[in-house]
Amino acid sequence: MITNLMQMSGGIGLFLLGMALMTDGLKAFAGEALRRALVRFTGTPLKAFGSGALVTLAVQSSSATTVAVIGFVSAGLLTFPQAVGVVLGASLGTTGTGWIIAVLGLKVNVGLYALPLVGFGAFLKLLGRSRWKPLGTALAGFGLIFIGIGTLQQAMEGLSGVLNLAALPSGNLWGQALALLVGLVLTVVMQSSSAAVATTLTALHTGTVSFDQSAAMVIGAAIGTTVTGAMAAVGGTVAAKRTALAHVLFNLGTGLVALILLPVFLTGIGWAQRRMGLDPGAMSLAAFHTVFIGVGVGLLMPWVRVYSGWIERLLPEEEGMLGSNLDASLLEVPEVALEASERALKATADDLFRGLEGTLGGTEAGLDEENRVRIQEALDRIQQFFARIPPVSGAGPGWEGRVAQMHAMDHLSRLLAHAPVPAPVRRGLLHARVGPALMGARELLELARGGLKGEGGAEWLAGVRQRAEALVELRRGERPTVFRQTAVGDWQPALALEVLEALRWLDRVGHHAWRVSHYLGDGTVADGTRPESPASTG
Repeated sequence: MITNLMQMSGGIGLFLLGMALMTDGLKAFAGEALRRALVRFTGTPLKAFGSGALVTLAVQSSSATTVAVIGFVSAGLLTFPQAVGVVLGASLGTTGTGWIIAVLGLKVNVGLYALPLVGFGAFLKLLGRSRWKPLGTALAGFGLIFIGIGTLQQAMEGLSGVLNLAALPSGNLWGQALALLVGLVLTVVMQSSSAAVATTLTALHTGTVSFDQSAAMVIGAAIGTTVTGAMAAVGGTVAAKRTALAHVLFNLGTGLVALILLPVFLTGIGWAQRRMGLDPGAMSLAAFHTVFIGVGVGLLMPWVRVYSGWIERLLPEEEGMLGSNLDASLLEVPEVALEASERALKATADDLFRGLEGTLGGTEAGLDEENRVRIQEALDRIQQFFARIPPVSGAGPGWEGRVAQMHAMDHLSRLLAHAPVPAPVRRGLLHARVGPALMGARELLELARGGLKGEGGAEWLAGVRQRAEALVELRRGERPTVFRQTAVGDWQPALALEVLEALRWLDRVGHHAWRVSHYLGDGTVADGTRPESPASTG
């Protein structure tokens, strides 16, 4: 018995290793195509459901799909209702693993071909061109899955003569509860519902458990996988917690519905076996798994928006938490991570510009110390996240975007450093001579905010630049005029210096706001001609 248990643990280990290698290989081989498909074909929750199911079938991992979805929601590429649709699709798509095992792993003897497949995949991984290396990893993983299933099947055949769970009562509530608990514990221990379902299918195929018991175990696996999702969301962003909660509640609810309606499902499976020629055993169990998850999807899909809205109210966004969309899961996809950091920079710039508007409008609380600290903390979070994004080599959109974001962070930091208005500048801003520049700076900030939100139209960036140039010209023109008027006694020297300092301060604010808009608005790195920097003038 000890030998069989050791063989069973090895078979499960080979299966898990094969699944991990195949998933990683397929994700790397497909590149960004699957991720782009997830974003492109998710216009409605129904389309999102189809995308989630197809992508999960392709990579054979609902966890990989869910992690990608969390990243897309955090980056703002998907709405939460769309994310819920993808999660439902992933839950249904992951049942495809059971069909592969039932059709190929148990019905067809692929052991003769699995080892050469592992060997071919390993050689392709080691000797192939860089484009084909991930495919070699996927092929080796695919072969390991069937070697693991074969090893698990041999172990189960040995255990069936020693430990025959099928002899235990399974028709009553306690028997079903015990089988469900076994499936739940297997999933939690192995951290994989696919591995638990594979073990259950193999146990049913060798007669170690009855069909009723295996059905309850599969339900337990569906419920048990929610523990993994809940653990993954601990310490995550609000988007991660919402997505995990949507997954947890769906699987938990679907599992409970399947348990309550188990006699109905079993009757339906028996009818399909008699009337439709469905093979009893593993094929019927795979069909049961797909059907009860499908029933859960069918019940929830019409109410996806209501369901997602309820979860959003249950887990609201934290007020004032700039940069809260920077989830660590995004780092697995550098392009999406850069998109998230850019969106965080835009939100931070909007907050800073809004505060400066309030300050220029005479609202002292527009950018008080508390708000400045909050914005600085957001910039620190963005910089730390940006530093963790895997680097790219050479020129291209990824490189251009990184450089543009560095420029934006630099100008935001310098603008924030200028935000505390010195007392002389505050007094100078009250003078009528500064009125046109004050109005121009407020218009610049308002236009910049609208453009960063996509509300400014095609010419908004040119408008921001024109207003920044106007501030430069106002400062340049007023400086010699005020000096001459002060020399003939029309101005008090202290007042003249305060007015000029206010104009210089507004010029500096306008310059940095324009540069932030430039780098976050179109992401280009080339500066071209631009207003003269205040630091370079006398």
